[in-house]
Amino acid sequence: MPQHGDSASLSALDGLIASDRAPTNARPDLLTKDDIWALLQEVKDPEVPAISVVELGIIRAVHWDGKELTVDVTPTYSGCPATELIEELIVEALHDAGVRNPTINQVLTPAWTTDWITTEGKEKLRAFGIAPPETSSGKMSLLGESAVIACPHCGSNDTERVSEFGSTACKALYRCKECLEPFDYFKCI
Repeated sequence: MPQHGDSASLSALDGLIASDRAPTNARPDLLTKDDIWALLQEVKDPEVPAISVVELGIIRAVHWDGKELTVDVTPTYSGCPATELIEELIVEALHDAGVRNPTINQVLTPAWTTDWITTEGKEKLRAFGIAPPETSSGKMSLLGESAVIACPHCGSNDTERVSEFGSTACKALYRCKECLEPFDYFKCI
């Protein structure tokens, strides 16, 4: 077994930064775009940890330019307080995988919509106790029409909105008249 300081031990440390012992971008070709997407699939939304940033639909693209990685991210909305934290979590996950100095590029056009949440993401929201957003037809509520929001706990459609704002600004607070449980509804944007 090599001892600290001998040549075999030192060669094993090649490509590591002394401050954090994380691999450098010496061989970015080891991580494919598919690898990056899989890695981002593990980064959870800090406000709704049941779903990943990929399932939320905010990761638009990943680009390798030589040894430089850029991730295109579309914020859910301009006032979302979690936007900075999400970007930090993405960078942290990439650093942990050995990517140095990734660039996060905010893409504002087209604007994010709840239609971009994946089917799997919507099911995970429901399992977590949050009613997922309605499809585009549910956007009629923006014009004053009432949407029927099913309770994620018991499935009843006999629900009522208690408050336009729930645990976060992107959710409304509802109550099920059947099981009497309160729940958040991820608003349709």
